[in-house]
Amino acid sequence: MSRHFRYVLSHVPTGVAVIAGAAPDGPAGLAVGTFTSISLDPPLVGFFCDRASTSWPPIRETGGFCANVLAADQGDVSARLARQGGRKFEGLAWSPAPFTGSPVLDGVLAWLDCRIEREVELGDHVLVVGEPVELVVAGEGDPLVFFRGDYGARGPA
Repeated sequence: MSRHFRYVLSHVPTGVAVIAGAAPDGPAGLAVGTFTSISLDPPLVGFFCDRASTSWPPIRETGGFCANVLAADQGDVSARLARQGGRKFEGLAWSPAPFTGSPVLDGVLAWLDCRIEREVELGDHVLVVGEPVELVVAGEGDPLVFFRGDYGARGPA
């Protein structure tokens, strides 16, 4: 069932975002395909991360994060932040977000500097809810989309 579940859901295109934080040992981050708006009043956003993630705990400890909405040409950035361990931010250009100091990656379409509002454990993932403190549209163009196990929306062959 798990393999079939994953296969069927791979047919749902998702936007890709990098969740980043200013952890004490340096910047930490992870790529997610679940970043979404939750509420307009109050403004809330959210994403899901694996409960076994080693990247999320150091970000959680800071009390905030920056959601970076990746542009279509940033598949390499997503792949880098999706891997486990290592120096994910080495060689990446970024600047600190005004409220949390979390990394704002160069070249993203938009970014949201957020305070962590709450976490809810659901199955093997955690829903992280954030309250945006600062939001910026930083670029133009198409978003990075993940579809059928790869980057980029593809139509019928």
